[in-house]
Amino acid sequence: MSNALPPRLGTVSHTTVAAPGTPRRYLHSLWLLSARDLRVRYATSILGYLWSVLDPLVMSAIYWFVFTQVFHRGAVGEQPYIVFLITALLPWVWFNTSVGEFTRAFKKDARLIRSTAIPRSIWILRVILTKGLEFVFAIPVLVLFALFAGAKANWSLLLFPVAMIWQTLLLVGLGLLVAPLCVLWADLERTTALILRALFYVSPIIYGFKDLPGPLHFIGALNPLSGIFTLYRVGLFPGQWHTEPVLVGAIVTLVFLGLGLFTFRSLERDVLKEL
Repeated sequence: MSNALPPRLGTVSHTTVAAPGTPRRYLHSLWLLSARDLRVRYATSILGYLWSVLDPLVMSAIYWFVFTQVFHRGAVGEQPYIVFLITALLPWVWFNTSVGEFTRAFKKDARLIRSTAIPRSIWILRVILTKGLEFVFAIPVLVLFALFAGAKANWSLLLFPVAMIWQTLLLVGLGLLVAPLCVLWADLERTTALILRALFYVSPIIYGFKDLPGPLHFIGALNPLSGIFTLYRVGLFPGQWHTEPVLVGAIVTLVFLGLGLFTFRSLERDVLKEL
């Protein structure tokens, strides 16, 4: 008896993900792989969808308690502070988990990647789509907290989907850069984890960009997450708008996107040989 899992819970059959000749087939293959990941993730989970929001909610509760009940946070952030935290922690979880998955994107499905002819970039995009859907599933939690905490929305809330598109482009660039490099140099997987840990504290998550000292503004603006979190927050906290991180961060994102495309095209053959 074969030990292989059925296609709906395990690997996708070769015929299902045959080389796409059109963008429609490419998108179909991307959706199949992303749906497979979500089914595998929640198939044996009792809480299921709730896992998409538990991590950022627990983190928000911890930081809210520390900075409001234990220490006086002063003028850092805005009220309601729990909503201020969640608006950045939810996209941070999308970013953090995606980049973490990039380091294993090719290794995890090496056999399938070698035996199918679909574009290898799909293994990166499926991570972004899967984690992005989990982010979308968590947005109703942000809405509920905003309503109960009394956060007031404004027209800048229309920038929220712009922030999602911007974050997607940033993740595409980073995925195309990180995934092939981690196949060729295994130590980069642990290095990436350390960078992500540090990036959490240097990104405006538990504080706002405007809370940075003046001399650090330009350095902070070089972090694309500063501009992205600004767009996420400004719809509920208009005082968080700052032009510098938005403009500088957009340029840095385009640089990462171009660098990722160049790196992926240059190393794709070497990656296939290593797999």
